[in-house]
Amino acid sequence: MSSKKRATHRGWHSRGYLPHFDQGLTAQFITFRLHDSLPRAFLAKLRDDVSRLDKKEEANRHFFALAMLDVGHGDCRLRDPRVAAMVQDGLWRFDGERYRLVAWCVMPNHVHSLAVQCEGWPLSKVVHSWKSFTAHQANRILGRRGPFWAPDYFDRYIRDEAHMANVTRYIRDNPVKANLCENPADWPWSSAAYC
Repeated sequence: MSSKKRATHRGWHSRGYLPHFDQGLTAQFITFRLHDSLPRAFLAKLRDDVSRLDKKEEANRHFFALAMLDVGHGDCRLRDPRVAAMVQDGLWRFDGERYRLVAWCVMPNHVHSLAVQCEGWPLSKVVHSWKSFTAHQANRILGRRGPFWAPDYFDRYIRDEAHMANVTRYIRDNPVKANLCENPADWPWSSAAYC
C-alpha cells in the first residue's frame, strides 16, 4: 500500500438497508447487482419486510433476493461480452493488494465474488472501487449514461471451511443453475473457467 494512512474496518454496520460486516483478513461472499436487476415492487416489499424481520429471517430474505437475480430481470447489460470481460478485469485489478480473490462469477445482471479482505482495506471501499470503475467503463462501452449498479451490495462473512466450500460451489455453479451453460467451466466470466 502507498504511504497513505490505512483505513479502519467498521465491524458490523448498516448503511440504511443491508447489514454489513467489515473486518480485515476476513473471507467475504459479496454480491452486487445492476440497477434494474430486481423489480421495484419486489424491492419495496423486501425493504418493508426487513424492518419487521429478525436477523435469521432477514438473511433468508436476502438469499431469496439473490435467487431472484437468476431470473434475469432488467436489461442484463453484463450479457455483453465486452462489459462482462471488463468487469472481470476490474475484479482482478487489485487482487493481491486490497483483497485476495478466491472465486467470482459475472452473471448477466449481477456479480458474485468470494474474497479475503486485506488489512486496511474496508469492504465498502473495495466494493466501491469495483463498482465505480466498472460503471464508468460499462457506460462508455455501451454508449449510455445513468445508473449502472444498484447502490448497495450483499455481503456474508465466511464462518468456516465448510461455508467457504459451499459458497465457492454456489458461485461456480450459478451460470449452470441459471441455464446459461451446461458446465461451470464453460462460463468465460467465472473463476471456474480458470481452474
